[in-house]
Amino acid sequence: MFEKSTDAAMARTGLVLTAVAVVQFMVSLDLSVVNVGLPQIATGLGFGALGLTWVIHAYALTFGGLLLLGGKAADRYGRRRVLLLGLVVFGLASLAGGFAQVPGQLVAARAAQGIGAATLAPAALSLLTATFPTGKQRIRAFGVWSAMNAAGGAFGVLAGGLLTQYAGWRWVMFVSVPMAAVALALAWRGVPTDSTTARAGRPDVLGAVLATAGMTLLVYGVVRTDRYPWSSATTLLTLLIAVALLAAFIAVEKTTRREPLIRLGLFANRSVSGANAFNLLVGAAMASAFYFTSLYLQRVLGIGPAETGLMFLPFALGVVVGAVLAVKLGYRLPARTLLAGGALLTAAGFAWFGLITADGSYLTNILGPSIVASVGFGLCLGPVVATATAGVDPRETGMASGLLNSTRQLGASLGLAAVGTAAHDRSGQSVTPQALSDGYALGFTLCAALLVAAALIAFAVVRRTNPAVQVERDLVPLRD
Repeated sequence: MFEKSTDAAMARTGLVLTAVAVVQFMVSLDLSVVNVGLPQIATGLGFGALGLTWVIHAYALTFGGLLLLGGKAADRYGRRRVLLLGLVVFGLASLAGGFAQVPGQLVAARAAQGIGAATLAPAALSLLTATFPTGKQRIRAFGVWSAMNAAGGAFGVLAGGLLTQYAGWRWVMFVSVPMAAVALALAWRGVPTDSTTARAGRPDVLGAVLATAGMTLLVYGVVRTDRYPWSSATTLLTLLIAVALLAAFIAVEKTTRREPLIRLGLFANRSVSGANAFNLLVGAAMASAFYFTSLYLQRVLGIGPAETGLMFLPFALGVVVGAVLAVKLGYRLPARTLLAGGALLTAAGFAWFGLITADGSYLTNILGPSIVASVGFGLCLGPVVATATAGVDPRETGMASGLLNSTRQLGASLGLAAVGTAAHDRSGQSVTPQALSDGYALGFTLCAALLVAAALIAFAVVRRTNPAVQVERDLVPLRD
């Protein structure tokens, strides 16, 4: 009888891990699948140089801005219910994006995808945290999660290239529809109905609106500096309003009678605050680097979309290798050592990328730095998730998971806005290979600087204690 119950429990946790892995693969894929198709999307729908970045911003901002609300909804209304709802929204938005006829329609569809992802991603990560609360199983589960995260991002670039060249750019949107359907079926069957919290307060929708609006205006103000200088009244007013909205968000979180999106006391936990600051900078660097690599290969070296996608495969494999190494080293090295080491290794790869030239080649300018940067990035993925949720009350795992995902996406959007604008300024109005290469090289160098800063944060803020050990220690009074 005991063996049967044990086998049933193992099968149930296996189904949960599979469902979460598929969901994370899909969300991660959608972050990168459009990158290779950007030049064709610009031509097909008439996007301008900086306007094209909103295909990425629209997804990242709604995803990042609403993740906290999604995490709170998962805590309150049940992870399974919120996960299923998010998958439906995500699938429908992907379908709408594939049929877009003008830039605004595609941007709106990408924003709707972000809303769906913000609903399902924290629910999935919270489910993983609750199912594997401690020990070696937790490290192994987060290793699988990080590997699927990495594989989805890398396969997204490959699939985006193949689909763009042989089926048309619209399929970079359509591809998510069957994936959402499969994930929905897996979650419906494999994820058990969970209990909801007994708290009377409702999630703070106003806070979510203020946070998203503030971040959107902040990015908009930075991106528009190509037309309105930093000292212009237009830019200063836009940034001032953005700061005011974000300040209002913090005030609302402190005073709301509803359930706040984020309990500000969480930041007193050094693991939480350090991991999220680290994640913000890593998100900024990685999103910008993917963007520049795709454009450099196609616009400077003249490589087609399909071949460009294939050229990202070494990066994909490197991330998986790094993620596997992180699992093996998880019990031997402190998390902050893995975080800092991974960030510095990735920074070295991006600094190497910064040496690109207009007459370069894939073998001399892309392959080597791709391997170095990808292994470093893979080392960071699992440890940053485990660190950000270590010692968090189980009733707040959705909140903590949403916060971590949010900082990654907001970092991606802010980083691409700032670094992309700097690269555009370096290139100027010229579209010659030399001018574009100079701009992209500057962008890669700035990405390396962001990762050096992330490594410093890991050493200065994150505690030395191994996350797995710390979690077991923190959960002892909860089990008693």
